[in-house]
Amino acid sequence: MSARRGTAVVEAAAPVAASPAPPVRPKRPRLGRNALTATLFLLPALLVFGVFSWWPILRGLLIGFQETNLVDPATWVGLANFQTLFADPLLGKAVVNTLLFVGLALLIGFPAPLVLAVVLSTVRRAAGLYRFLVYLPVVVPPVVAILLWKWFYDPGHGLFNELLGLVGLGPFPWLDSPHSAMLSLVLQSTWAGMGGAVLIYLAAVVGVPAELYEAAQMDGASIWTRVWRITLPQLRPVIGLLLLMQLINTMQVFTEPYIFTGGGPENATLTVLLLIFRYAFQDGAYGQAAALSFLLAGVLAVLSAGYLRATRAWSAS
Repeated sequence: MSARRGTAVVEAAAPVAASPAPPVRPKRPRLGRNALTATLFLLPALLVFGVFSWWPILRGLLIGFQETNLVDPATWVGLANFQTLFADPLLGKAVVNTLLFVGLALLIGFPAPLVLAVVLSTVRRAAGLYRFLVYLPVVVPPVVAILLWKWFYDPGHGLFNELLGLVGLGPFPWLDSPHSAMLSLVLQSTWAGMGGAVLIYLAAVVGVPAELYEAAQMDGASIWTRVWRITLPQLRPVIGLLLLMQLINTMQVFTEPYIFTGGGPENATLTVLLLIFRYAFQDGAYGQAAALSFLLAGVLAVLSAGYLRATRAWSAS
C-alpha cells in the first residue's frame, strides 16, 4: 500500500513535458488614421510632382528615339538620333570645353570659398558686413551679373583693361580670344556663385570645438597646422557634399557661355548644354537634343554614384 502511494507521489511530482509554444508571428503594421490622413495630404503633391517632373522626363526619353517637331505626329527612328549625335564633330568639342570649364572651376572656385570662410571666421569687427558683401553676388540676378562683367571684359574701355592700363598692362582680349575666353567665364562664375558656399563653410568652421584649437596652440602648432590638422578633417562631410554639388553644377554650365560669347570664339566656349540648346532651338532637332540630354544625365548619375561611394569612407573617418 505504501509502495503504491510512493509511486503515485513520484508520478505526481514528476514534471510534465511542456508542449512547444506556437511560433509568434510578427504583427503587420496597420494603416492608422494618422497615416491615412498623411497619405491623403501627400497625394496631391505626389500627383503634381509626377505630372510636372517625372512625366516630362519620360516624355523626353521617348523623344530621344523619335523624329518630331513637337507639332506633327512623331516618327519612331530608334537609335538614329544617337548615331547622328556621335557623328557630329561639335560633340567632342563641347565635351572637351565642358571638362575644361569643370577643371578650371574646381581649381579656382572650389578652394576660394573655403579659404575665405576660414579668414572670415577670424574676423571680429564688422563680421556681418563682410558676410553680407560676400553673399551679395548671389543676390544679383545671373543675367545682370553677366552683363556687368561683360562690360568689365570689354577690350576697348572695360574696367579690367582700364585698371591694368594704369600699371602698363593690356589691353587683353578677355572674351575675344579662344585662349582666354573660358578662363574669363570661370572667373565670373566663381565670383557669382561662391557666396553660398562661403556661408556654409563658415557655419561649419564656427561649429568646430574651440578646445581643439586651444590644445593645438598650447602645443605650439602654427595657423597652417591647425587648419590642416583640425579644420579640414572636421569639415570633411561638408567639403565632400559641396564638391559633388559644384561638379554637377559646372557640368551643366549654360548661362555664362550663352550670354558672354554664344559659344565662341571659334566654339571655344561651346558646352554640352549649349549644344543641346542649339540642337533644339536653332536646328529644330528635338530628338538629338533629348538624346544628348539623357546622355548627360546618365553621365552625371554615374559620376555622382561613384563619387558618393568613393568618399563615403573618407567622410565617415
